[in-house]
Order: sequence, then structure tokens, then C-alpha cells
Amino acid sequence: MKEISDDVFINRIALTLIEGVGDILARQLISYCGSVEAIFKEKKRALEKIPEIGPVTAKSIAGFKEFDRAGKELVFIRKHKIQTYFYLDENYPKRLKNCHDSPVLLYYKGTSDLNRNRMVAIVGTRKASQYGKDVTEELVTALGQMEATVVSGLAYGIDITAHRACVDQQIETIGVMAHGIDRIYPPSHDGIARKMILHGGLITEHISGSEPEKENFPKRNRIIAGLCDAIIVTEAARKGGALITAEIANNYNRDVFAVPGRIKDPYSEGCNLLIRNNKAVLLQSAADISYIMGWEDDPKLKKKAIQKSLFVELTEEEQQITGIIRQHQTCHIDLLSFQSGMTPGKLSTLLLKLEFSGLIRCLPGKVFQLC
Repeated sequence: MKEISDDVFINRIALTLIEGVGDILARQLISYCGSVEAIFKEKKRALEKIPEIGPVTAKSIAGFKEFDRAGKELVFIRKHKIQTYFYLDENYPKRLKNCHDSPVLLYYKGTSDLNRNRMVAIVGTRKASQYGKDVTEELVTALGQMEATVVSGLAYGIDITAHRACVDQQIETIGVMAHGIDRIYPPSHDGIARKMILHGGLITEHISGSEPEKENFPKRNRIIAGLCDAIIVTEAARKGGALITAEIANNYNRDVFAVPGRIKDPYSEGCNLLIRNNKAVLLQSAADISYIMGWEDDPKLKKKAIQKSLFVELTEEEQQITGIIRQHQTCHIDLLSFQSGMTPGKLSTLLLKLEFSGLIRCLPGKVFQLC
């Protein structure tokens, strides 16, 4: 990739700072003017003739005065070795490039390839239950076996559970931020974020100094959806960022999966709603992901799956469950609960773990059998 001059760099940053000019309008301006540099040379009257550019926006462009701020950002980028991706560059993330409203300019600090073969987002509620966290950790392990990069939003709950599980297992993970790359929000996640830079990365559309404003978070979700092949919602309420991400992913023609939950659980209501409205595929095991994504025919994954199944170490409780199923050949969850003496919540978590390990499968009607 050819070297970009400082003037071109500064103009690209400046374009993102113009009041009233978003990503779609920025593309429109470049299309009509021919380049970012030409935009700032146009007269107000000429700018007004461009579709969707009214007198107010034309005045903002023609009277733009914040080139010094853009210049300071360039100094920050060079000093901290931040990678940038402009939407017309060859190295811009290819999946995101096909999204009509993707950021014109991205800032990235990390080691992961943003065009890796498999990219999967895991999102969910900030108020995650133990069940939601357990499911998320099991999914991360399975995605690691599939050699996928895990993407999430560094928030409390499901997001940070996914990132932390990736760091612990040395699985590549990308955190998408709703503020400048010079800070971590929430601050308590700073330690994990620093580790992610070494085995994954952090990405944002905001210049340094940008605060985590409330309106930035819904916008951030389009980057999470756009970077990935698929999105998994592990636990979510009826309203929240996870459902926004799922909606955007559907609009981008991405595969969306949702983990079902109990019908009276408010933090599973969103997942159940997505499944009911055919906005997400019901996810029962990691095998569902590889099957729907067409990844199960990969010889490398088959070899890993065989190795994994040979060396699974079961706890006493897991051995008890598999023993009961083996005794009955097929076994309903109610019978499993009765004979094992386990609570439905604990049993569900263990069953899910055994499914992800490829040892049991769930049949219609919550009936289980050994694989």
C-alpha cells in the first residue's frame, strides 16, 4: 500500500469532524467532488448543488476550521502506532466495506487480521446471569476450535465475559469501542483491553479524546455486525443493544443465532423474541454454528473435533448425567432432573456444556441422547 501524505491524512480525519456530515453523506461528497481534498476546495454554492447537501451543511463544509485538531490526531496516531482504515483503501475490512453506512475512517490498535476467514460476534445483556456467562464461555471455547475471531463491545456482562474467556484461552478477540482509542470504558476493563491488544485488538470510529456518549453505543453496534460473518446473542432483554446489533446484522444479511432461555426470564426475553420472529436461528450447540456457516467440511476442524472428543474430561456430575442418558437411551429433561437431583438451572448449564463438547444432542421436546 502506497504511503499517504500528511495533507491527505489530515483531510480524511477532518472529513469525519464536519458537523452534519455522517458516513453516508461523506461518501456522497467524495463521489461528487472526486476526492476528500476536493471537498474542502469547493465553494458553498457548488456544494449546495450536491444531492442531500443543504445550505446549512454546505456552510459547515466551506467554513470548516478544525484542521489543527485533525493535525493533532495525526500526531497521536503516529506516536501510538495506531492503524487507520479509510473506506476506499484496499486494506479496509472487507466485510464492513460492503455495508452502506460503515465508518469512513477507522482507528485500530492490535495484532489480529480484520479480514480473517472467520469472524463471529458474541453480544448480550450487561446484567448477565451465571447461565448466560457459562453459555458464553462454552461458545468461546467452541469458536476457538473453529479458529474464529470473537468480536464484542467491551461492555459489562456478556461482552466482557466473551473477551475474558478469549484472553484466558488465547483466542483472538476484537473489542469495538464507542469512544476514542485513548481510553477504556468502563475503566474496570482496562486490564483485559490491554491484553486484547496483544492477542486481538481494539477498534473505533472516534478520534482520541472522544467521550463514551450515550448515542455512540447504538452506532458502534453496526461495526460489530459489519465486521462479522455471524452474530450470536447469548442472553438479552427485550430492549437493549444486543437486539439492535441483531437487527443490523439481519439488514446486512449476516447469520444471527440466539440461545433460548426460560420463558419467564426477563434476560432471555430478547433471545426468545428473536427466535419467535424468525430473526435468529435457535442455537442449541456449537455444531449448529459450523453446520449453518458451512464450516463443518473443513478438514482442520474435523481433526480438532476428533481430538477434542477423545480427551474430554467429565466431572462427576457430567458423568452422572451421561450415565442416566445411556441407561435410558433417550431421556427427557424432567426425568434427568428427578434422577440426578439437580435443579433445572444447574442441569441446563451442564447439558449445554455436554452439547458443546459434542457428547450429547438435544432432540425435540427437550429429550436428550448420547452422540
